Amino acid sequence: MSIRPVQFVEGEFYHIYNRGNSKQKIFHDKQDYNYFITLLYIFNSEQKYNLFDLKRSNNLNLYEIELKNNLVSIGSYCLMPNHFHILITEKIEGGVSKFMQKICTSYVMYYNKKYKRTGGLFEGKFKSEYVDNDRYMKYLFSYINLNPVKLIQSNWKEKGIKDKIKVIEFLSNYQYSSYLDFLGKNRSQLKIINLKDFPNYFPDKKAFLKEIFDWLNFVRQDLTH
Repeated sequence: MSIRPVQFVEGEFYHIYNRGNSKQKIFHDKQDYNYFITLLYIFNSEQKYNLFDLKRSNNLNLYEIELKNNLVSIGSYCLMPNHFHILITEKIEGGVSKFMQKICTSYVMYYNKKYKRTGGLFEGKFKSEYVDNDRYMKYLFSYINLNPVKLIQSNWKEKGIKDKIKVIEFLSNYQYSSYLDFLGKNRSQLKIINLKDFPNYFPDKKAFLKEIFDWLNFVRQDLTH
């Protein structure tokens, strides 16, 4: 595991994550989650946008804005009550750092205004792990999208899934990750991820679900994430 500063390189892959100070919640309601998710899309551009001005525009669907000169490509993401995960690759020099700075700064401003607070929200600067092999890369797609399972069974990795039907139903209704996009659900957030810049591990929904079920059926005592 490495903590910034890190030398991000174009075309290489990174697992980006951070959590709230003292593990405090950073997302409390649907509005919080959706605001951050919108940032993942609208701030992935060298072009500057003022999100507050855009949101004041009548009947404007922010996901209909065609972005130019992406800073990064996102392969997968997940928001949890007190942390987030993003699988990312850099498109231009400095792209990851610029992207994360814009997102985190904007979200902290939004959060502090909404909840009438001041100061930092996150546990320091965002953390990163360099994805240095194919096996780890493929694992991260499952790890990130399966993170919400911990919300209904925190010890599932060690003890195994107690109710697989309940878990699949929960994941299929969890709106704050890229899981639904891998299932081919028709939603605006699909535009956030760009799998063309990642290895083609999952050419279709069937391949993705097979990987997911393999992990749900497998108990590992040595997983530490």
